[in-house]
Amino acid sequence: METTQCLASDASAKPRARDLGLPFSGKTGSYNAITDVAGVEVGYSTVISDAPASGRGPARTGITAILPRGRSGPLRAPVWAGFHSLNGNGEMTGTHWIKEAGYFTGPIAITNTHSLGTVHQSILEWMIYKPNPEFGPYKFILPVVGETSDAYLNDMDAFHVTAAHVKEALDGASSGPLAEGNVGGGTGMICFEFKGGTGTSSRIVDLLGSRYTIGCLVQANFGIRPLLKILGVPVGEHLTSNRLFAGEQGSIIAVLATDAPLMPTQLERVARRAGLGIGRTGTPVGDGSGDLCLAFSTANLTASESATAPAVGDLAFLPNNRLDPLFEATAQAVEEAIINAMVAAESMVGHEDRLVAAIEHDAVKEVMRNYGRLNV
Repeated sequence: METTQCLASDASAKPRARDLGLPFSGKTGSYNAITDVAGVEVGYSTVISDAPASGRGPARTGITAILPRGRSGPLRAPVWAGFHSLNGNGEMTGTHWIKEAGYFTGPIAITNTHSLGTVHQSILEWMIYKPNPEFGPYKFILPVVGETSDAYLNDMDAFHVTAAHVKEALDGASSGPLAEGNVGGGTGMICFEFKGGTGTSSRIVDLLGSRYTIGCLVQANFGIRPLLKILGVPVGEHLTSNRLFAGEQGSIIAVLATDAPLMPTQLERVARRAGLGIGRTGTPVGDGSGDLCLAFSTANLTASESATAPAVGDLAFLPNNRLDPLFEATAQAVEEAIINAMVAAESMVGHEDRLVAAIEHDAVKEVMRNYGRLNV
């Protein structure tokens, strides 16, 4: 089986939405990626094979790993978080505890639907052999693993993702620019009936005398062609070739990271705003779609449930009535991350010789130019 580990240095080979002249709003970080949030690292394992050893169908799949505090950080240190389900036909483990306690520990992983269990157990195996500092009052771990279905291109019933792939993604996580499109968990995904996959973006927000970053990574696998909008332009009405579906078939996982000090309730509010960015691309969020959004903050490391935590802890947070710029930045970053996933993706033939075509860059530019929405 061919397995490709995609590192940060792989990112330069793929165009991005802004390279086409698409005028997205907001100021981005240096990488325009979730890794613009200091400490956040991302790793991929991309699994592609036409003749799997199992004798089943081809592999067009993988795993994406997000380490909120990096490989060298305290893996079991709680990370404050909030979760929102825009439509719940999907799965993200660990969210019951996030709703209850407002935090999670360890990495976040995204993969295909039928590999969720394998990835969950593999993260546990990876973490229990890591040094366990004073963080964490419990003897168990509740990993966060999300999924979307790549069954159109990948034989999900073959369980192509293994513990070795999970370890590869986790051990290879790094900062810097990120590869997008047909990589990691996004390898076999479809977006608005074009090839979709992994996308990322970030925004810089100046607030109350401080500068904060909010970054997003999506696994985009949703939408039907006629509804596709890019920056408000009905692109899907004009690009009508290579249609696949009559109705909604897929899902999206959106993970948001920020260094802004926020309480769990505020992070849940941020996660809800991810839905606005998803909606800007035109989807009404179909019944069959699992649209799951998670936001976390790397701030407040000391305000955690560690063995040496004081009886009364301190938690820094921004006032609720000053969060509007973060909300706006969230919607902007999610929208751009989705379009980045489509722009970077390449056409793919997979299970049962099905073809999913990539979006044509020149065609997108022509439509956007006709609507006066292209930077020249």
